[in-house]
Amino acid sequence: WWGLLRGLLLVVLAAGSCQGNSVERKIYIPLNKTAPCVRLLNATHQIGCQSSISGDTGVIHVVEKEEDLNWVLADGPHPPYMILLDGNLFNRRVMLQLKGTSRVSGLAVAVAKPSPPQGFSPGLKCPNDGFGVYSKDYGPQFAHCNKTVWNPVGSGLSYEDFDFPIFLLEDANETQVIKQCYQDHNVPRDGSGPEYPLCAMQLFSHMHAVTSTVTCMRRSSLQSTFSINPEVVCDPLLDYNVWSTLQPINSSGKVDPEKEVIIVATRIDSHSFFWNIAPGAESAVSSFVTHLAAAEALHKVSDVHLLQRNIMFTFFQGETFDYIGSSRMVYDMEKDKFPLRLDNIHSFVELNQVALRNDSILWMHTDPVSRMNESVEVQVRNLLDVLSNSSMGANVTLQEAGYSQPLPPSSFQRFLRARHIPGVVLTDHKTAFQNRYYQSMYDTPENIRMQYPEGLSPEETLEYVTDTAKSLAEVATVVARALYRLAGGANNTSAIQADPKTVSRMLYGFLIKMNNSWFQSIIKPDIKGILGDVPQHYVAVSSPVNTTYLVQYVLANLTGTVVNLTKEECLNPEKTPGSEKEMYEYAWVQGSLDPNSTSRVPYCVRSTVHLSKALSPAFELRQWGSTEYSTWTESRWKEIRARIFLVASKELEIITLVVGIAILIFSLLATYFINAKADVLFSIPRDPGAVAY
Repeated sequence: WWGLLRGLLLVVLAAGSCQGNSVERKIYIPLNKTAPCVRLLNATHQIGCQSSISGDTGVIHVVEKEEDLNWVLADGPHPPYMILLDGNLFNRRVMLQLKGTSRVSGLAVAVAKPSPPQGFSPGLKCPNDGFGVYSKDYGPQFAHCNKTVWNPVGSGLSYEDFDFPIFLLEDANETQVIKQCYQDHNVPRDGSGPEYPLCAMQLFSHMHAVTSTVTCMRRSSLQSTFSINPEVVCDPLLDYNVWSTLQPINSSGKVDPEKEVIIVATRIDSHSFFWNIAPGAESAVSSFVTHLAAAEALHKVSDVHLLQRNIMFTFFQGETFDYIGSSRMVYDMEKDKFPLRLDNIHSFVELNQVALRNDSILWMHTDPVSRMNESVEVQVRNLLDVLSNSSMGANVTLQEAGYSQPLPPSSFQRFLRARHIPGVVLTDHKTAFQNRYYQSMYDTPENIRMQYPEGLSPEETLEYVTDTAKSLAEVATVVARALYRLAGGANNTSAIQADPKTVSRMLYGFLIKMNNSWFQSIIKPDIKGILGDVPQHYVAVSSPVNTTYLVQYVLANLTGTVVNLTKEECLNPEKTPGSEKEMYEYAWVQGSLDPNSTSRVPYCVRSTVHLSKALSPAFELRQWGSTEYSTWTESRWKEIRARIFLVASKELEIITLVVGIAILIFSLLATYFINAKADVLFSIPRDPGAVAY
């Protein structure tokens, strides 16, 4: 009997555990398409958001106009509240009101459609302030954006610290589900509070790191030193820079000191208030797509191998966070850890935001401080003249921003900190940014006026040449022609032409859909999993990120050569005679689909594309409180999730608890008495036929 009872008990417990998930599904509605605000730290501060360790819960209140805040901040009888905030109200003024009250337990932000017409930038008015070239010792009149406020729309919201969770609702359907739950249960009736049950939301985003990078890195370091199972609480923001050269160089050696190199640079990362939501259409993609198109145009020129100077195409990662990538490359050059030295740099051309030009004008920014040196001034003037002459006949007009105008936030500033290098930064703005959505979730294809006809298939959209693509191709053409002249090219440059179709493909892939047929064909088979749907360009802490991989393989595809090698030879070029492994990189890529089957036709690409580490020197030097280098880290967390459910009144919860405790006590007492009288209740009756003699 006892064996049978134990078996029945196990069956009941197993059935209960199987039903657990279904019970949870009946209680909770998970929100699957969300993006959290997470905690970032630098040498002195923590910024971002977090929940309590068990998540934060509150009654939902929809705020669609500022008057709705009164209910949350004063009138509502059921605090704390979890606010569903209209995207147009997601601004500094409203957020600081909510930050200053205990009546708010969290925030879910709905995306504003269309984008806020007044602009929205949660970044700083003076991006990367203190980490560029201008300081009290170098151009103090330009330090801290004294001369020009580059991002006047910047609210600094991304650099505030919130002690409650804030999530972005990416799916309009989920937003509607929350609003419907609110309408059904939470709408105030006749000026009085709604009746229970109420619709509530729970947000989980507890962060492990606190205070600053100095604190969290010290804790992680101590854990790693003394603990068998170390618990790391934060990680440095890091990735890889992508670079290649027009003429191949020995990537593991050193370039001859006499050899001059022109650096062309751009950033490939962006940022917004929410984690991994960084479309960066104008702030990053427009410039690096133009850069890639210029590189392709130059590689098609027949006499590039004869040019007097080499050209290095450089794509920096982590520039949004105090110039991580460029500061690391400068550091490596100074420490002889890179093939080039600073002395090899002839000049520097940087592509910044270039998609929102007025009247086709592209502005040339230079550094007025270094130009006080006569030799630098001569070289800068030559640089400006070559660029201006290269725009003749093109639908691009280059104008000098002005001798008294400082450089905008740019990677070039990190090189100037180390050495007076002649250089120019090309932008679509003379003073303040044209981009009203700098470092925000609204810096999307629509922001750079990308438009497609309705009814196109994904493949047709990929190939469709937009006006934006034509405009950026014109900029790429001018840049490529100027670089050819600067490198010593003497032939006519009219044949140097960037391809608008290539630019269209890149814009589609980097802004609309990464998982497209072209990107699929140019990457390695073992990394095809990086091709997500919606592209994001946040630098992150695990590397390389998708953007880095794709820039690497797009650049290899546009500038490399298809070589006749087998898969084994391509994957092991050091075993192949004449491969010049120290000069080239080899990649076995998937290739396009065979028209007559579902299989692909892979091939081997040889290029001069390389990766170099984009980790701030502060972490290499263990100087976590550095003011010279970027110190940004990202906190670790256990889980990120959001859900809604109905919550009962406190009175009903107390009654339920009391009844449950009463039943428990009764059960214990009953069990005790049954056990005490077990010999009477469960005694085995005597056999009436048995007789004792």
